[in-house]
Amino acid sequence: MPNEGFHRHDHSTCVETALASAEARCAEERLRLTPVRRRILEILLEEHRALGAYDILDRLRAEGMAAQPPVAYRALEFLVGNGFAHRIERRSAYIACTEQDPDHAPMFLICRSCDSIAESSIKRTDLAREAKHAGFVIEHQVLEAEGLCPACTDTAAP
Repeated sequence: MPNEGFHRHDHSTCVETALASAEARCAEERLRLTPVRRRILEILLEEHRALGAYDILDRLRAEGMAAQPPVAYRALEFLVGNGFAHRIERRSAYIACTEQDPDHAPMFLICRSCDSIAESSIKRTDLAREAKHAGFVIEHQVLEAEGLCPACTDTAAP
């Protein structure tokens, strides 16, 4: 069983559940989850780590799918825009969203040693309150923290 972020879980169930949820939401909201979009989401879910667009393109090509950069970037734009994936700014890469609520405020904990990433949610209201107090209007937020995951911390301990 691979790690989801920093916790052990049933990976095949995780991927199946997330895909089923995405398909249901797309049907409900009349969003087009094309075969390429679905496969890219599946790749992101399978990895549980951030992947660059060209890593994703390489996977698609290896599977025999005709994929050019604009196709991947449009699919990633759809996935991010609809809350199925996130862009990790620090890595210029993408990761599948692990939260069911598309309006959540994600925070990413990035291990600098093994590159694993855990998604956590923070209260959007706390940040909004601070911004309002400063007279600032938030248009886009990305919260990323870099450090060591539990496995790498245990390995680094004397």
